[in-house]
Amino acid sequence: MPRLGVVLASAREGRVGAAVADWVVGQSRQHGGFEVELVDLKAVDLPLLREPNHPKLRKYTEPKTQAWSRTVEALDAFVLVTPEYNHGTPAALSNALDHLYSEWSYKAAAFVSYGGISGGLRSVQMTKPRLLAFNMMPIVEAVPIPFVAKQIHDGRFEATEAQVKSLTATLDELRRWTAALSALRARP
Repeated sequence: MPRLGVVLASAREGRVGAAVADWVVGQSRQHGGFEVELVDLKAVDLPLLREPNHPKLRKYTEPKTQAWSRTVEALDAFVLVTPEYNHGTPAALSNALDHLYSEWSYKAAAFVSYGGISGGLRSVQMTKPRLLAFNMMPIVEAVPIPFVAKQIHDGRFEATEAQVKSLTATLDELRRWTAALSALRARP
């Protein structure tokens, strides 16, 4: 079964993304198409690009980068649970992407975004072209969550029926792309 990394892209204190990511992990496990792992960028705690070599070389010297490489390498697909910071990608997600290169290749990615009125869509639109630079496939299906704070109760995200259906459709499509890209990942 393919391995899915649900990446919690916010590292801020007081973040609401943890509740959203917990919901995505639970729904992904119920979906049954993947083995699911939560990847919290706050816990990964990557320094800001301290590696002396280009990521394409995979000659990592920092223990945190080496661990990050193993984590990403072991995953077959991703759901990026991302907020929108100042109309863009959160720094923790940018940093996590830029630490590696080939570990991302030929893997599909979906987005569950959240924020204010735009539901994090500007962050998604900014991040998608970056994923293409890693030979990743950002799929079209996504789950935007506008005014996310209104759906957080007692630390839990309470999804609407439409959001549950949207996530199911997203996971179905992500599973198809993951299977299709497996041949490319298997090539030396």
